Amino acid sequence: MSEIDESRAPLLDHLIELRRRLLYCIAALVVTFAVAMYFAEDIFGFLVHPLLAAGQDTVIYTEVFEAFFVQVKVAFFAAMMLSFPVIANQLWQFVAPGLYKKEKNALLPFILATPILFLTGAAMAYYVAIPMALHFLLGFDGVVGGVKREALPAIGNYLSFTMQFLFGFGIAFLLPVLLMLLERAGIVTRKQLVGARRYAIVAAFAIAAVLTPPDIGSQLLLAIPLTILYEFALIGIWFTERSRAKAKAQDETSDSTDIAETH
Repeated sequence: MSEIDESRAPLLDHLIELRRRLLYCIAALVVTFAVAMYFAEDIFGFLVHPLLAAGQDTVIYTEVFEAFFVQVKVAFFAAMMLSFPVIANQLWQFVAPGLYKKEKNALLPFILATPILFLTGAAMAYYVAIPMALHFLLGFDGVVGGVKREALPAIGNYLSFTMQFLFGFGIAFLLPVLLMLLERAGIVTRKQLVGARRYAIVAAFAIAAVLTPPDIGSQLLLAIPLTILYEFALIGIWFTERSRAKAKAQDETSDSTDIAETH
């Protein structure tokens, strides 16, 4: 019975620690949401700037509550991004005690690289891909069969359009982190990834076709960086393999030296 009680204690401690970390994450999300809700109109004004630059100075809402819910969604998206460092830190604080020093050193760079790569992808979407897509999609204005055709974007649809680009490009730019983690976990090898390069290029264009409008320019803006990031992942894996091999050789040398000294 005492053995059962001793085995329960660590699990209970882990559950209490997990609850505490989750409460910190929820608190961070609530606080950032309140702040973002206060600045929701300013944030949406920033998001709508590419539309204004494309020559469209009017957005509409066709349902009474649509404008309010757009502000809520904007505040929630902003809160998720603002609270991500706190959430990532709490996740790290929960996982780190159960890792060896080498595992911590291997995992920490990936956690630090995640927000940088995501923001890089989102920035490329905002400053390059979205303006190009809007230029293409708003180019259908004009007179067709004697009837005037005019774009009147709804704010809800425009927000979904923008978020699709920002999150799509941001998540796509996390490809090197994902591949390097898979290799680190032993699920794939660098040799397998090199052999699958042609399939990766096809997959990159398929992902771009799903996440971007049908114009070829927007698709190339996502497919080409994905292909380049795949190559960067292969280079990063090559460097990590070299460092692991060097560390292993040093460990074997030190072990053989210790054995020789004992004899």
